Amino acid sequence: MVEQGVAYINQVLWGEGQLLIYVLLFAGGWFTYQLRAIQLVDFKHMFGLVRHSASSDPNGISSFQALCTGLSARVGTGNLAGVAMAISLGGSGAVFWMWVIALLGMATGFAESVLGQLYKVKDSQKEFRGGPAYYIRAGLNKKWLAVLFSICLFLGYGASFSAMQANTMAEALNNTFAVPTYLSGLMIAIVAGVIVLGGLKRIARFAEVVVPWMGAAFVITAIIISVVNMAQLPGLIADIVLSAFGLTEASAGALGAAIKSGIQRGMYSNEAGAGSVPHAAAGAAPNPNHPVVQGYIQMLGVFVDTIVLCSCTAVIVLLAGIGASGEMAGISVTQQAMAIHFGEYGDDFIALAITLFAFTSVVANYAYAESNLHFFKLDNRLGRLSYTGIYLTMVVWGANASLQQVWNLADMSLGLMTLVNVYAIVLLTPTIKNLTQDYRNKKQAGNSLEFRHADVAIQGKTAEGVWE
Repeated sequence: MVEQGVAYINQVLWGEGQLLIYVLLFAGGWFTYQLRAIQLVDFKHMFGLVRHSASSDPNGISSFQALCTGLSARVGTGNLAGVAMAISLGGSGAVFWMWVIALLGMATGFAESVLGQLYKVKDSQKEFRGGPAYYIRAGLNKKWLAVLFSICLFLGYGASFSAMQANTMAEALNNTFAVPTYLSGLMIAIVAGVIVLGGLKRIARFAEVVVPWMGAAFVITAIIISVVNMAQLPGLIADIVLSAFGLTEASAGALGAAIKSGIQRGMYSNEAGAGSVPHAAAGAAPNPNHPVVQGYIQMLGVFVDTIVLCSCTAVIVLLAGIGASGEMAGISVTQQAMAIHFGEYGDDFIALAITLFAFTSVVANYAYAESNLHFFKLDNRLGRLSYTGIYLTMVVWGANASLQQVWNLADMSLGLMTLVNVYAIVLLTPTIKNLTQDYRNKKQAGNSLEFRHADVAIQGKTAEGVWE
């Protein structure tokens, strides 16, 4: 009964009507227009801000830690298993549509992260917390909608997403090292529990150390494969672009599948518009102290996740000669591709990479849902322990569930979150535009970039003691 309900909702969101695809394309186009192509015009400035992103204050994590925490959640099975799944269902053309949704999603990610920063609050431990539920309540005064988002968030990031990451880790370890899935699930839950019980700051420190090295190692691997197969690269890129529009013989009948699977898996990977990353953005104390700064930093996260890391997986899979099969296939495809490039060592490398990629996501997913405990006044010892118990139970369950069950639940949760969040941030567009213009005016005039309430007209009100 539950599976039938999940399947029906996914059919509405992702099926024949493809509601979410249109919603995400609209959101990306809307904010690209409203913010004057900020992801292109301020591309260089976005990177420049990273140089000053390591400093913070006692109430929050640094902008760089927030970026790494966001990437911890983004960089996971979507980058390795998700890309392979998109190619197996939609062919090489799906990669092009992943790029499109990422480019548009950079503007959406900027918008939602700016709001996460602006409407953040201080929790019972005097640390910053925030996210869509907070800016929906404070900016739009729609508490019922904020509650709906929070429920979807707990269902998604508090339960199904971590289960899905655990499923992929367990499959990879079982395929390569014959580790029983139940044992993998227990070990993942134990190690994750040690980290997440330390709160957001411990999670952020973990992400800050692990994510940059993890990403760099994967990019270097893809570069080595590309150099070895340099002669094939021009043809590969041409095939991706032509297949995206059904202009090759192999892709002529799979145009719809390429668009759908590329956007769906690309959106799942970079999470732009889903309302997840604003939780990490809200936890930061940016330098300079302006909400727009964190918008730029998190916009960079979308670029790194999809344009860089997902492209690396696509290159690895496609240069191995693996294309569309018409069937859902996950991490085993990426493992097969690496085995073709590097023999048995490639299979081992991907098993270890997916374990690390997915584990960082499991940890960051906890932080996202945990940040909403304050919203329900559950940010106390009993509330945190209860939530942690449910979260770790789902990790163990996910390691032993079927691939189809876990991905279906994750798709439904992500879809419902996205609908609520996109509706909210579109309504809050005037505030986003005013904040962005305030930052641009101060930057152009050479003035201090610090945010001052009196300079900007915003919707609703911000929390006391945060921006004064």
